[in-house]
Amino acid sequence: MSLSIDLNCDMGESFGAWKMGQDEEILPFVTSANIACGFHAGDPAVMRHTVAAAIRHGVALGAHPGLPDLAGFGRRTMDISPEDAYDLVVVQVGALAGVAASQGGRLHHVKAHGALYNMAAKNHELAEAIAKAVRDVDSTLVFYALASSVQARIAKEMGLTVAQEVFADRTYQSDGSLTSRKQPNAMIVDPAASIRQVLRMIKEGKVGTVQGEDVAVSADTLCIHGDQAGAVVFAQAIRQALKDENISVRKIGS
Repeated sequence: MSLSIDLNCDMGESFGAWKMGQDEEILPFVTSANIACGFHAGDPAVMRHTVAAAIRHGVALGAHPGLPDLAGFGRRTMDISPEDAYDLVVVQVGALAGVAASQGGRLHHVKAHGALYNMAAKNHELAEAIAKAVRDVDSTLVFYALASSVQARIAKEMGLTVAQEVFADRTYQSDGSLTSRKQPNAMIVDPAASIRQVLRMIKEGKVGTVQGEDVAVSADTLCIHGDQAGAVVFAQAIRQALKDENISVRKIGS
């Protein structure tokens, strides 16, 4: 059986004079870009430049809506209602869809960012509100969600095409969730360790947890965080490892 994976990266997260990430350097190695929409990061000019760069590289365009928290980079939990979540996602996806159209492109997918992503992975009401927002804006958009999460299940039940997402540079808990960034072992900084985790998730459908257990995962799309130190080295190493294992890298739906 031929194996394949989409390789996505969060980007477009600079703001004004503040630069975040290595977007131009990473784009040649990924197939999907999750572009910040101005709430947790990004601004109109950054959105436009990132969309244009992704189009030049033939990379699928994704909206990356987050909580309205520039200071906290969207990674701080906020007490929001499902109605708030719906409105936040509609506005951000709509904004990036407009930017994409202005550059001759079209949105391919949506992936929630940071705390919003992790909250919706477990919270039924938030998961439903976010999926409904995406469906109401454009039901043809692919929905990226944490593999085996509440969010993935609900989005699928609502009729969206769901890409189950796994992470190259994050550690996992025994319930299948990501280890909190507040913990010192949340990130994988060794490319070799990351590659071992990636290949096991794709080939075996399993990932080891910090508790020493294995949990089942479905791997449709693999995330690398563009703001992590050494992100380009990670991207290069992972692409080479996938090539060596005859695992094709392509965007969802191609």
